[in-house]
Amino acid sequence: MTEAPMPEEGILIPDQRREKLMRALRRDHVLSVAQLTELLCVSHMTVRRDIAVLEREGRAVSVPGGVRLASGMRLEPAFGDKTASERDEKAAIAGAAAGLLSDGMVLYLDAGTTTGALVPAIRQRHGMTVVTNDFAIVEQLTDAPHVETIHTGGRLEHSNRSAVGSLAGEILRRINTDIAFISASSWDLRRGVTTPTESKVPVKTAAVESASTAVLMATSTKFGTFGMYDVFPLERFDRIITDARLPHAAADGIRDLGVALDLPSSSEGPGEAVTSQPHGA
Repeated sequence: MTEAPMPEEGILIPDQRREKLMRALRRDHVLSVAQLTELLCVSHMTVRRDIAVLEREGRAVSVPGGVRLASGMRLEPAFGDKTASERDEKAAIAGAAAGLLSDGMVLYLDAGTTTGALVPAIRQRHGMTVVTNDFAIVEQLTDAPHVETIHTGGRLEHSNRSAVGSLAGEILRRINTDIAFISASSWDLRRGVTTPTESKVPVKTAAVESASTAVLMATSTKFGTFGMYDVFPLERFDRIITDARLPHAAADGIRDLGVALDLPSSSEGPGEAVTSQPHGA
């Protein structure tokens, strides 16, 4: 009598299978689901479940039709490169963030083109105060005398047109804000917000600690990357606003942390963001 074949998932236990998947990713960096089904001798569904687990652990990131290795970042893009990229996604994120504003608020806008996209909505409000370390944001507000604007000062980072370092952080510790809108060049579930530039850490840290509410504004293309220096775990934020291309497993992982998540589509206008509350809320 012929013995029944072993179930496909029984060839390796899940942890062994995922470690084999990770070894292959470290070698090839990007793999398709089809390649992994052949390598692991399992179904497409099993591979996708494994990818979701690894994504929630911050070890890998799903891409259309496959998965890539979570990657390190050594240098941030220059200001000009960031300005030209993902304009629709940044506008959608800013539209969702604009729904959090009300007249008379004191806001911190972290240096970045995504946070900078929020400036037009702020200009439409009354009695607003903006604190920022971003020279480009200050420039956007020079002809808006109805918006009180405070620049942190500090050491100039030329490539990103921002002030960084302990001096900027010290100023921020003396100013209480209603909302701190924080940018990120790299973020994931496992490491949270990170940066390749050590001098940015004291600025972001002070801004979040001095705010009543902390909101992360970052595009999904930056998810699954990490810099050398840790800033904050994602659960330190009250809300994360990214775009609708964020992988489902990543979105579920953020909700499991108890953080509110907005995933606006670039086709949506201001205030039309899709909002999801944390799991169990």
